[in-house]
Amino acid sequence: MFHHTLTFLDSQNTCTNEYDEENQWLCATWKGFITNQDATQGATETLKVIRATHTPYLLNDNSQLVGPWFDSVEWLEQVWVPQATNLGLRYVAHVMPPDANADITTVAMRHPDRIPFELQIFRQVAEAQEWLKSCQKK
Repeated sequence: MFHHTLTFLDSQNTCTNEYDEENQWLCATWKGFITNQDATQGATETLKVIRATHTPYLLNDNSQLVGPWFDSVEWLEQVWVPQATNLGLRYVAHVMPPDANADITTVAMRHPDRIPFELQIFRQVAEAQEWLKSCQKK
């Protein structure tokens, strides 16, 4: 199992990328208050894990975030999404933060044609996991 945690500012602000071998998906779990620089760094690390594991499945868990998360929607659109797609990402289960500020869902709502993989938005991690399992049966 691959496990890597980035700690930002203090131990309460983290991005953990963990490859779940049993389920064959990557889980990126974000906790605390994440700045734009932190978010870019963590998302870049997520790309590295996708490259290393060749997984088409990502569970992006923002359920433990506090405050705004990621204001750089343009960076997601222009950098992260194309790179993730080129690496073979096909399914993203995105768990919303409690206050649902700007993040990848903004990209999906503004420009659904710019999301070349299946993206589903969830409020609960368990629902996201069930959806990814259903995608694996396709």
